[in-house]
Amino acid sequence: MPGIVLIGTQWGDEGKGKVTDFLADDMHMVVRYNGGDNAGHTVVETDHEFRFHLIPSGILYSHITSVIADGVVVNPKVLIEEIDGLEARGVSTKKLFVSGNAHLIMPYHLVLDRAVELQLGKAKIGTTRKGIGPTYADKAARVGIRVQDLLDMKIFRKKLKQALEIKNAILMKIYELEPLDDEKIISDYMYYAKRLEPYITDTSLMINQALDEGKNVLFEGAQGTLLDLDHGTYPFVTSSSPVAGGACAGAGVGPPKIDKVIGVAKAYVTRVGSGPFPTEQGDEIGEKMRQIGVEYGTTTGRPRRCGWFDAVLLKYAVLVNGINGIVLTKLDVLSTFKTLKICVGYEYEGKFYPHFPPHQTIFHKCIPIYEELEGWQRDISDIKRYENLPPAAKRYISRIKELAGVPIEMISVGPRRDQTIIPGGLIP
Repeated sequence: MPGIVLIGTQWGDEGKGKVTDFLADDMHMVVRYNGGDNAGHTVVETDHEFRFHLIPSGILYSHITSVIADGVVVNPKVLIEEIDGLEARGVSTKKLFVSGNAHLIMPYHLVLDRAVELQLGKAKIGTTRKGIGPTYADKAARVGIRVQDLLDMKIFRKKLKQALEIKNAILMKIYELEPLDDEKIISDYMYYAKRLEPYITDTSLMINQALDEGKNVLFEGAQGTLLDLDHGTYPFVTSSSPVAGGACAGAGVGPPKIDKVIGVAKAYVTRVGSGPFPTEQGDEIGEKMRQIGVEYGTTTGRPRRCGWFDAVLLKYAVLVNGINGIVLTKLDVLSTFKTLKICVGYEYEGKFYPHFPPHQTIFHKCIPIYEELEGWQRDISDIKRYENLPPAAKRYISRIKELAGVPIEMISVGPRRDQTIIPGGLIP
């Protein structure tokens, strides 16, 4: 199946990086199609840990072409640091390519992101303050600066001057901040242009040619379904489209070229930042999940909020993404719990909601309805075959599969590549 989209089914941090790494042997190309360095994928290779923010996880494999596509917003400073960090560790970036149509994160985007969050106070979105939202806002307003503008400093200077007239006025008059110096920005970005020029190309053409030749292309989504700008828990969302449909727009390929959509679901639920979270456990249960699962943001280091598995969210993700296969990650984290809970619906003002509610007030104030299952209370991190899992673990997996309505094709019981179970047709 040449075109495969890998997406998160929750609020991100589901373990997509490990899944990309596991599938890498069969891939010719891995494409990042949305978001910016607000995302983070962690890959554990033998005894070495790699943390990616912009570069696709497939960069670790010499046979894979890694692509940062049109729908990504790029902080050139961060990208260069990531390239240099990989090269210093012996990882070649010669097969990395960046779309000229991707938009650049500019210094004023970073300043504005922080200023807006501070002004919102308790109503803040909980962004990573990486300038992602303001960059996408400029893109939508058609005043953004693109990667390809680095190749023509005359165009870059003109666009920057026009942008700073407005941005500096906002910084000074609304936020009482110092204006930004255009010459300093130009000097920095001239250096970025020189460093990044060898990587810039028409990635849409490259991706389509690979698909037309029957090569396997993995579209690696950042964040998760519930952070999607259109389909997530708005306004506590990201500014792009992490859903499967976003892969087509963000990479520049047509829907018929997508053959499979794989959804990654953590065996419990986490989220970073503000926003509703019906199954959140703000007690010792949630803290236990956090400590065992090492639930801290790859990009920010912020502690993740933790809670029981929410099958309503998974069904919603299956619906809006067209998921036809699920990867269940971090099952091993639940091994010490005597009992486990799965949310099968919500209750609000006496009404039961088996599906994602149609109104934000319901989702913000609903009560989760749980099914309780027996835990297995034994270490499963070294188990290689599905049939060797404890009966209680298999019942937990089977119930999730039943509620999702699609097969579970892979189970992760640890961060390493070899801590992965391929159950085949054995899940009843």
